[in-house]
Amino acid sequence: MGEPREILNAAFRRALSNLGQSLVADEEMRNRVDYVARNLKNRAGVRLLMACLVAKIHRPELDVRKPYTEIGTPDAFSGRTYDERYIAAFINEHNLPCNSTTAFLTPALRNRNVMLIKDLNLLGKPPQLYESVLNLLDDVANNKVSAEAILAETIRLLITDRNQRQQRIEALVKELKTTEDALPLSSEDIVNLIEKHLSLKGTSRLPVLLVAAAYQAAQEYLREKVLKLQSHNAADRQTGAIGDVEITILGDNQVLTSYEMKSKRVTKDDIDRALQKLANSGSLVNNYIFITTDVIDEEVQKYAISLYHETGGIELVILDCIGFLRHFLHLFHRLRSSFLETYQALILAEPQSAVSQPVKEAFLAMRQTAEAGVEEG
Repeated sequence: MGEPREILNAAFRRALSNLGQSLVADEEMRNRVDYVARNLKNRAGVRLLMACLVAKIHRPELDVRKPYTEIGTPDAFSGRTYDERYIAAFINEHNLPCNSTTAFLTPALRNRNVMLIKDLNLLGKPPQLYESVLNLLDDVANNKVSAEAILAETIRLLITDRNQRQQRIEALVKELKTTEDALPLSSEDIVNLIEKHLSLKGTSRLPVLLVAAAYQAAQEYLREKVLKLQSHNAADRQTGAIGDVEITILGDNQVLTSYEMKSKRVTKDDIDRALQKLANSGSLVNNYIFITTDVIDEEVQKYAISLYHETGGIELVILDCIGFLRHFLHLFHRLRSSFLETYQALILAEPQSAVSQPVKEAFLAMRQTAEAGVEEG
């Protein structure tokens, strides 16, 4: 058989050639694949399924239900290896709507060493998702359907889902463009829009994009720029980043200002960890800013301010996210529309694992409502 990358590429080509029709004849199996591939509540199931299928096609002697080497039999394999080494690159290359991290570190699948038989209770949610995956693996193991067919069908559904999502985004953006000649949103309109949007679930990535958009919009005035943002779930110790948003002067890559985002109260421990991180990095950062969407503890703020002389000139401060935005928009009032367009572009460019489709669509819909209100007024 071909190598895993070739297997995935072949399945992708087959899926593209059959976007309008299912590749699985059995209706029950077809419904199960559809449920796994399109499930919005849990995207780990589809990566589990794809990793096991690719392993089976790659090495037909393997048991598709044994993705744990700890099982200890010759027909067992490392599903996590296939997932991380091949599935991750494939879904990123084609921008498929899957989790960006391996399925095998989710609570239902980590620390396992048993065969994934169809009656196994994986304790994952929703239960039907894992039941569907286990049944599909059992069907493949018992030669009721080929691994190639299930893999291609899964990819077909992911492509279809991706295309439909993109079409919805494009339609919403197109509707926004119809109001381009209207009076632009005021600074306070933009603050209200973003504050309402941040109140939704699944928006923890947005403060990072907010600060980055502010610096990008005002880059020529500030003579400073944002370094490339790290992925949403990448740890600083893995990337070498000092914070969530790193700022340097134009023409240089030395980080001078660093932002760390918090969706909860900033504590003294957070500040002490930041100081340790700065000490370990040997950086020349002279401004370390916490941005929080929670309340600011006055005693913690005083503690942060008190460290300026102790650190030899590193200024630490805690800012409220919306307060930061409001001040920026009024300071650079004539850049408010540029900021909003930049912020929107950053939101739409984020992978689904960082900013979900519903959150993206909600922003566009809320912006359209806000701009329609301005036009009517």
